[in-house]
Amino acid sequence: MSGISELDQITRAAAGDRAAQAALVNRNMPIVFRVAYRMLQDRAEAEDVTQETFLRAWKKLPEWQPKAKFSTCTVALNLCRDRLRKKKPVLMDELPERVDTGLRPEESLASQQALQGIEAKIADLPDRQREALTLCALEGMTNIEAAAAMDVSVRAVESLLARARRALRAGLGAELSGER
Repeated sequence: MSGISELDQITRAAAGDRAAQAALVNRNMPIVFRVAYRMLQDRAEAEDVTQETFLRAWKKLPEWQPKAKFSTCTVALNLCRDRLRKKKPVLMDELPERVDTGLRPEESLASQQALQGIEAKIADLPDRQREALTLCALEGMTNIEAAAAMDVSVRAVESLLARARRALRAGLGAELSGER
């Protein structure tokens, strides 16, 4: 099924072709999961969103029109938004396991802290800015693709990206200068 276009796969999947359905899942699941994980910062939640995204897509598949885009990212973003609205603080039952990176302890700690700082700054962004940044900067979508997934104009995505980048630069600059 690798040589078949997505349009053909969707058409076949809508007609009940299991191989086409599997091919669509294989094609779309990695990005849906990554987007959900980056938005929710929780593997189990991201897996749930990924599964629910495809359940919703299969329910709508018989109604799908060839002129419309088969956009699982839009469904995933909407599900993530719903979960973020309802999200409550979660306390850890146990400490996470330590992963050996091969770095000296002080290098590993500094690297981890820097990465956590960046992830925290991204998580603190307003939802729409975080969505635009996740889709474009982290998932490699074009502004046009991200705009379609977010159901906004390309100019809106560009504006969201500019504001997100400014906020990250300001937040990381303040952290580096010790202001916090």
